[in-house]
Amino acid sequence: MSQQRRADWQLPPGVTRGLADYVESEHIAEDYDDFFAANSLFEFDEAVIARHFRRPGLVADLGCGTGRALLPLLRRGFRGLAVDLSPAMLRIVREKAELDALSVDVVLANLVELDCVADEVADYALSMFSTLGMIQGRQNRARALRHMQRILKPGGKGVLHMHNVWTNLFDPPGRRYLMTHLPRALLAALRGRDDVELGDKVMPYRGIPHVYLHSFTCGQLRRGLRAAGFDILEVIPLSATRQRPLTHGWWLPRLRANGWIAVVRKPA
Repeated sequence: MSQQRRADWQLPPGVTRGLADYVESEHIAEDYDDFFAANSLFEFDEAVIARHFRRPGLVADLGCGTGRALLPLLRRGFRGLAVDLSPAMLRIVREKAELDALSVDVVLANLVELDCVADEVADYALSMFSTLGMIQGRQNRARALRHMQRILKPGGKGVLHMHNVWTNLFDPPGRRYLMTHLPRALLAALRGRDDVELGDKVMPYRGIPHVYLHSFTCGQLRRGLRAAGFDILEVIPLSATRQRPLTHGWWLPRLRANGWIAVVRKPA
């Protein structure tokens, strides 16, 4: 953990106290790959990315973590721009790339304030593992999406992952969360407030208390992507394990999906 803990008023836009503690935790970054080593949920993500990112070019991984999605592309001849709010995560990405003599630039930045990256520099963009959902506030998430669209070249593709808020219907803790959260979100919307939004959740994660995560409805997802200026090529509903598409995806996918992988394109 950083020795000088920033006060809440010093946190960047969209960054909660829990997220700040998460990205400033050395042990989170150092244990990240081992923590997920036996988990196969990333394999389907890689398959979707490989299907849409065919010709080598520059990939901007926005919220790259330790490079789990980016490194396989670099090994295929792509160049990488790794962006994250965690210095420890970026250090690990750089070390892993150097071991294999791979081409990557690292940028320490908040995805809501990505003006340090020039317009139309990337052929592809990633925002995986519900990175967008870790940004608090509808307007902040919209700004992050506009930055992704801005840095893509015309015709450039992006792949994003989001969680589905309605997956909470299928387990008792999730139903209890919805019973208390839905009235608060509805009341806030009626009063024109944005401090509580449908899909907001705070929970402990890997020893960090009060980690914020926003889950989306399918409508929120599609409206947000279109408002940012993207063409939507594909929205894949995911199974409960996230290791494959939702079985019988034609039947109530907006309720049954654990989340979605969305493939988008910047208009040419």
